[in-house]
Amino acid sequence: MRPPRLDQLDDIDRNLVALLQMNARDSVANLARQLGIARTTVIARIARLEKNNVIAGYGVRLGQDVLDASIQAYVGIKLAPKYGRDVQKRFSRMPEIQLLCAVSGEFDYVAWLRADSPDRLNDLLDEIGALEGVERTTTSIILARKIDRAG
Repeated sequence: MRPPRLDQLDDIDRNLVALLQMNARDSVANLARQLGIARTTVIARIARLEKNNVIAGYGVRLGQDVLDASIQAYVGIKLAPKYGRDVQKRFSRMPEIQLLCAVSGEFDYVAWLRADSPDRLNDLLDEIGALEGVERTTTSIILARKIDRAG
């Protein structure tokens, strides 16, 4: 069963999710105070949101200074027909691929890469380009983050 969409949640759940996206480590007491509900209600709602896969997990957002030590790039990837599943499996074994999205338009996938050096990024791009089924790639290196709402 698919999880409900955010627009299908009530106002309290939507606000709770938004608060957790800003700071998933916030205390239940502080969340309850901001939402104007009891702590036990916050606990029960978080448990239900997790159970229903609205909240699929928690992670770490790295500080900008840490991220600046690495090279980040977006890569548009055009595949030959019927190679999607094979290429996806190979990509899952490349730890530098932070995010892979199937997209419409000119490319089949867009990947967000993070490499520890320009040489490693170059090697990674060569590896991606050499994969069977990859017809073409286009790379854009991230110069600066101007707005970052990622959680």
